Amino acid sequence: MQLVDFFKEEAYKVTIACTADKSDVKESDFEGIVLVPILLNDSSFDTFISDLNPDIVLFDRFMAEEQFGWRVAEHAPNAIRILDTEDLHSLRKVREQAIKQNLDFTTALWLQNDLTKREMASIYRCDLTLIISSFEMELLKPIFANHESLLLHLPFMMNGLDDPTIKWTPFEERKDFIFIGFGGHAPNVDAIGQLKKEIWPLIKMELPQVVLHIYGSNLPQHISQMHDLKTGFLIEGWAESAEQVVANTRIMLAPLRFGAGLKGKLANAMRCGTPSVTTTIGAEGMHDGLPWNGMVCDDPKAFAEAAIALYWNKKDWELFQRNGIAIINEGFDKKTLGAKLRSRITSVKANLVHHRAKNFLGEMLRYQTMASTKYMAKWIEEKNRKQEGS
Repeated sequence: MQLVDFFKEEAYKVTIACTADKSDVKESDFEGIVLVPILLNDSSFDTFISDLNPDIVLFDRFMAEEQFGWRVAEHAPNAIRILDTEDLHSLRKVREQAIKQNLDFTTALWLQNDLTKREMASIYRCDLTLIISSFEMELLKPIFANHESLLLHLPFMMNGLDDPTIKWTPFEERKDFIFIGFGGHAPNVDAIGQLKKEIWPLIKMELPQVVLHIYGSNLPQHISQMHDLKTGFLIEGWAESAEQVVANTRIMLAPLRFGAGLKGKLANAMRCGTPSVTTTIGAEGMHDGLPWNGMVCDDPKAFAEAAIALYWNKKDWELFQRNGIAIINEGFDKKTLGAKLRSRITSVKANLVHHRAKNFLGEMLRYQTMASTKYMAKWIEEKNRKQEGS
């Protein structure tokens, strides 16, 4: 939605085309946006994109590019193709597999994975790819040596924090710990399990009157069953206002053992003036040398000890609040990042033919990979047509 807001502010007419069923969304969130349902493996998209004749097509994650990239290239060849990775899905998946198999994550392990190859091919096929994490940007540079013009480091685009402490709930009026995250996201489910089994029992022994609130939509049943009033481990489910529940809690806990990209929960915590205790994975790519807005611990025992110590330490807590202000203002400034994106799009648009000519590998991958995707899609389309006819 930050990207949508950027394009609206740049006076683009924004159309969101989506294969998913329409969910219960606030119409106000999509004011001035055209919402169009589209189908997978259906030539109706070809007519749609040709008639729309867009200047820019942005793919939401590489799977969307795999499905629709060849159709866009054929029926809207002059449109700039931008891939928004959100995070490197292959990095997150390989890290998850490493945790399950008790292996150390290495770059070599990541590069060997088939999902990595698919995601890298998708990046090469596009004119520009948005990379949200500075860590991931550094990870990609050797792979895209001499092709760094295909990549743009673009983290969260947020309004700055202008002396927000006067609006924040003060230390004395806050209590308890919080974790918040979508239940359909594997790193979140794993983190809740870590809290339940490894971390919360240690915290509860030292802070018996304190509780932990777990918020998130679509939490799986085995997580819901962890709800325990006696131990203060409360599965709250969906929060109507994430900002409100975070802003009234003293500390965010995020023991993420795997994942990728930037962590929205931690950025939102900073915006709410709520310090966090997280892991190296949690803080990765978010603060780029600036002091973190809390504590970073990977060992469960050290994690619990840090949370306990910070809970009563008002001086450090307020210091970490200020660290969060600096991270938001220096790393996620909307105006600075918007200018950066605007400049790159302008450059690509002005030199699109030359830009693509320099990316021979991308053109080759598009020709080879998308040919197989194209004919598979046409086969599925024909199969569906025959089934409907029968």
